[in-house]
Amino acid sequence: MAPASRPLAPSLVLLLTGVAIGLLLAPVAAHGEEESPFANLGVLARALVHVENSYVEPVDTEALVRGAIAGMVGTLDPHSVYLDPEAYRILQSDTAGRFAGVGVEIGVRDGWLVILGVFADGPASRAGLRTGDRFLAVDGRGARDLPIREAVRRMRGPPGTVVNVVIRREGVEEDLPFELTRAVIEVPPVDARLLPDGVLHARVSAFQDGTTAQLEAALDAALAEREAAGSTLTGVLLDLRGNPGGLLREAVAMVDLFVAEGVIVATRGRGGRLLREEPAHRRGTRPDWPMVVLVDGWAASASEIVAGALQDHRRALVVGTTSFGKGSVQNVIELPDGSAMKLTVARYTTPSGRYIQAQGVEPDVVVEAVRPEALAQARTRGEGQVREATLDGALDADQRGADARPRDARREEAGDAALLFADDLQARVGWQTLGTLRRGRDEGAAE
Repeated sequence: MAPASRPLAPSLVLLLTGVAIGLLLAPVAAHGEEESPFANLGVLARALVHVENSYVEPVDTEALVRGAIAGMVGTLDPHSVYLDPEAYRILQSDTAGRFAGVGVEIGVRDGWLVILGVFADGPASRAGLRTGDRFLAVDGRGARDLPIREAVRRMRGPPGTVVNVVIRREGVEEDLPFELTRAVIEVPPVDARLLPDGVLHARVSAFQDGTTAQLEAALDAALAEREAAGSTLTGVLLDLRGNPGGLLREAVAMVDLFVAEGVIVATRGRGGRLLREEPAHRRGTRPDWPMVVLVDGWAASASEIVAGALQDHRRALVVGTTSFGKGSVQNVIELPDGSAMKLTVARYTTPSGRYIQAQGVEPDVVVEAVRPEALAQARTRGEGQVREATLDGALDADQRGADARPRDARREEAGDAALLFADDLQARVGWQTLGTLRRGRDEGAAE
């Protein structure tokens, strides 16, 4: 005899009541017309009832509802995600630039978690972890194919608590275990230094609250130092390599420092419909210093907005390799239980109408970040750079309404030229040489 059905939990009853109301209020499709999109909600409601009443073990109805939302959003594109309350708190701490963790920046290479950067004076730096180290285990769990979100969740925690990791390091035969004590990490988004030839090299690692203000402070400090020596800035090298993006408003504000008028970025919604344009303002615009922007295949999102806008306005020469191609817009929608949805709502276009999504920003001067022979070997083996277009479910560019101008690129065959360029600009190709390239490109485009 089948067991008696248990009464539904109040939270599930409330959900199903909302579903039922939605079904009642949904317009009924006339014969031969398209069926109402709300019709399938009845299937969801019935599935939830069966799980609640018939599953072999008692269920957590809150977890069921969150799982349903996560599954729904997860069918859309790689950047539309459901954030449970803890994940949402992590996102908020990231944009604020302050969190408790071990002090590393991580990425995925060939299915392994790899350290892309180590924050100075953080737990990982003090323990001796290095850029390029590969995680074999994080807090007792194997790191092979471990999602970045789960890895971040395991590495972060209250200050003073411990996380154990196992590292594989190139050139070292044995695995390396580390015990790291979590601490509050302050992430400076701008690392600036004045090169001997008067060029300010500003590496921007993220677009978070205050990033543009820090770049302005670096510019002012460099100007003061040069003026004290009886000179002025000879150029600005904006290094966006490896920058995964962040806040749109910070990217717009950064471009506004160097562009006096015109559109900085546009957002287009469903069907290519123009939703919004962000304009530049003459007030606060810095002098027209020669300017170079460095990008690579890991520069994404807000980084691509900055590079694309400065390129389209012919304000800077873009050097490096084609950027990642993440040109979609996500809104964070808070939900009543402290969770949130990050939902893709539009695509970005540069001032000239180029879509960034799945295409990236192509540099004016192509400088490979790896040695040519290593790149050739990788291509022979069929290995390629992971980019937005290679992600499962990635949106395409949606070229409707785009008026993209063709781009020409000059290729330099050299060693790790981008790194050499950043470390010693004048010794690598010469600032004046790059200024000539920029002027030549402008003159050619005007013909």
